[in-house]
Amino acid sequence: MAKHESKHHVSDAKQSVIETVKGAGDVSGAVVDAVSGTMARALRGTRVVGDELMGLVFDTVRGTVHGVAEVGADVGEAAKDVTVGALRGAMSVGKASVETVGGSAAAVVKATHEVGGSVGHAAVGAVRGSIDAARDLGLDVEETASVAATGALKAAGEIGHEAGDQVRKAITGTIGGVKVVLKEPFRSERRAS
Repeated sequence: MAKHESKHHVSDAKQSVIETVKGAGDVSGAVVDAVSGTMARALRGTRVVGDELMGLVFDTVRGTVHGVAEVGADVGEAAKDVTVGALRGAMSVGKASVETVGGSAAAVVKATHEVGGSVGHAAVGAVRGSIDAARDLGLDVEETASVAATGALKAAGEIGHEAGDQVRKAITGTIGGVKVVLKEPFRSERRAS
């Protein structure tokens, strides 16, 4: 995906959430609706897969998190709603998959770091959002939680050791009534680097 297109998707997502949240009494519902609509618009009619699909997901989530921060809402609190919206939007156009779950959680963590929020809080929110979305959309809840947690942890590890530790502590155990099991194929990637 071209850099210009990437900036456009980030900007579109950011503006959508700002406009929707500003006049809303229910910030949580407004965030879910804004992200879902923006994600569906970004993915509708595209044939993107793999890295290009993940780029669109990342850009949409990133723009949304930046928009949430700009309107003064707590990014950690909104992480759940951002994730639910991203997965609903992807599902509405047939693009929900294990990759979009993990990619959405990773994007929430990285974007939260960019705006100075708590990556641990955002990771928990992303996992909670994935669990809620899985229940709503008929996906395997335990697998979805595991994929989201693993995506969040991988993103935090890419940010740095301290962020990785913060996220690992935050997502270890049970979240939303679901035992979170981390899958860590990236440990060997770090050693290989």
